[in-house]
Amino acid sequence: MFRSLPENTLDFRSWSWPQIKPYFDDLAERPLDTSNVAEWLADWSRLGSLLYETYQRLYVAITVNTTDQAAQQSYQAFLDQIYPHAQEADHHLKAKLLSSGLQPPGFEVPLRNMRTEAEIFSQANLPLLAQELKLSAEYDQIIGAQTIPWDGQELTLTQLQRVYQETNRQRREEAWRLAARRHLADRGGINELWGKFMHVRRQLAENAGFPDYRQYRWKQLLRFDYTPEDCRRFHQAIEAVAVPAAQRIYQRRQAKLGLDSLRPWDLYVDPDGLPPLRPYKDIEELISKTAVIFRQVDPQLGEYYDVMRQEALLDLDNRKGKAPGGYCTDFPVVRRPFIFANSIGLHEDVLTLLHEGGHAFHVFESAHLPYLQQLQVGMEFAEVASMSMELLASPYLEVEKGGFYSSREAARARIEHLETAICFWPYMAVVDAFQHWVYENHTAATQPENCDAKWAELWEQFMIGVDWSGFDDEKVTGWQRKLHIIQSPFYYIEYGLAQLGAFQVWQNAQKDQPAAVAAYRRALSLGGTAPIPELYRAAQAKFAFDASTLQEVIDLAEATIDDLE
Repeated sequence: MFRSLPENTLDFRSWSWPQIKPYFDDLAERPLDTSNVAEWLADWSRLGSLLYETYQRLYVAITVNTTDQAAQQSYQAFLDQIYPHAQEADHHLKAKLLSSGLQPPGFEVPLRNMRTEAEIFSQANLPLLAQELKLSAEYDQIIGAQTIPWDGQELTLTQLQRVYQETNRQRREEAWRLAARRHLADRGGINELWGKFMHVRRQLAENAGFPDYRQYRWKQLLRFDYTPEDCRRFHQAIEAVAVPAAQRIYQRRQAKLGLDSLRPWDLYVDPDGLPPLRPYKDIEELISKTAVIFRQVDPQLGEYYDVMRQEALLDLDNRKGKAPGGYCTDFPVVRRPFIFANSIGLHEDVLTLLHEGGHAFHVFESAHLPYLQQLQVGMEFAEVASMSMELLASPYLEVEKGGFYSSREAARARIEHLETAICFWPYMAVVDAFQHWVYENHTAATQPENCDAKWAELWEQFMIGVDWSGFDDEKVTGWQRKLHIIQSPFYYIEYGLAQLGAFQVWQNAQKDQPAAVAAYRRALSLGGTAPIPELYRAAQAKFAFDASTLQEVIDLAEATIDDLE
């Protein structure tokens, strides 16, 4: 057993590669058989956990403050001086385990993953993978610096979303136009960055022996349970079922607002002319009321969340210089999650915290698994953990249940949530179909104007009901504003598939909420020890791409909206 490794990453973060390398060498040279495989895996897992958590803590540091130069330097130094060496050394340990023929209990899926990782490994790709992460940090810096003057203040574009909920249409349009101009100001910079990403990704595929990046990325994402053709089938189901449902939502909104056409700045205001939902006054209120909701969904989940509050594992407020978006990451040494968000007083913030809370519960529920490699869960199910929690928590939004809203406000919030979910599927299809086109047409897609044209074509196909006339540049550059396209290619269909799974969990909860939550928790506890379809089955859902399954849950959502109205 390794006895000289540090207990936490506070010490490990100061280590250099020459200090870390002997531990990899020891594992590479140590005999491996049935008598010592458990100890060998435990040591490997411990070493990997320290490295992974070190990286995650460095990443958290550059996202909570993109202007922190010391944090940026530490992050870059890790990527330059440790990351490539550790990836290569880890590859050799995977090869050692695979060549041993050993089949440790609970390791079937990790071994399957390792075989694929060994297949795509290329030493020449190690500096390219580090370069890709650096380019992602550049994109975060571009977006994090986007602000505009509004009402005498300098606001981030995230903070401006509050204005889009105001009933004054003129102010909404003015704010939207300002934000659009600010986005377009970075068009050239993002186009230049895109060219660098595309060059790196072509080289990654070539070095690993693949004819195109999509084939390489499919393996890198460990997608064993579905194909690009399944994705197209899902796009077709969305076009047949979700696009008409979204059109009905847009038409109802347009009629309620009394408009000749629905414009981009009309999508977030209350269609009945009610003032915006403002669920909380400060971050502490957001945190404390969410705690009450989680306890009502399940007492144990509430306890997990309390641990996060006590251990300062939440960074939720929006501020200048903070990276955009929200995420939940995990620290495997201490077996804890960390939630990052940009909350500005909207209902969306409540949903984000519920969503990321689901990810956090996944970390807690799977913490009993002994090895780091067993914690690797495909996003197709990881997002079921988060999206299900949004829906499971929705009955507890009312103040009388410890939540944020009056009964009528809670109904509004739930309607908004369900309508947004339905409208998400068509948008997801645009994002996913766009990425398939990009990497099927790599040479053409290196030219941003071709990307603009394809995005516009897909937008017209799936996003029917909102009038973008007069804003062609703003519409065609929408792909630049979807960070997944820039930073995490092909990572987006997971949300659409997982939302379909989450709606099935919610459907089960309509009949027996405690049983649905129990199945949900059992599925989370499996971590990455079962294939994606089995994880869905454990949650009493079906991993599906077909129109009939989608139609069933959309019917339920629309019926619920009618009841709440």
